[in-house]
Amino acid sequence: MEIINRQAKFNYFILDEIECGIVLQGTEIKSLREGKANIKDSYGIVKNNEIYLLNMHINKYKEGNIFNHEERRTRKLLLHKTEIKKIKQKQELEGITLVPLKVYFKKNKIKVLMGICKGKKSFDKRETIKERDLE
Repeated sequence: MEIINRQAKFNYFILDEIECGIVLQGTEIKSLREGKANIKDSYGIVKNNEIYLLNMHINKYKEGNIFNHEERRTRKLLLHKTEIKKIKQKQELEGITLVPLKVYFKKNKIKVLMGICKGKKSFDKRETIKERDLE
């Protein structure tokens, strides 16, 4: 099971990638095992020296009854303090964006591959389309 953000490479220049853990509830993990999630519109923010993932949509687990989760709640990402400081400095100086590129399982733990990205202008996107068509 992998959930991939296909629009990230089209809309952003990916400068660096960081693998991080994510804090989830039980029914969210069961929905992710079924592959019922969407990271297309989500992004990361740095708040109180912690990184949070906003707008990630995980469908409700069909057998979760009263213990089900909110679909678009804010989720905390797990990183070392030094990595968070580096990201915070880059975000303040260079105006970068944190974009989730992929959500996947690694040794029964869910990992999020976050991209440190810079937005593309419309003419950059046209060049990306030309390159893709040539291949």
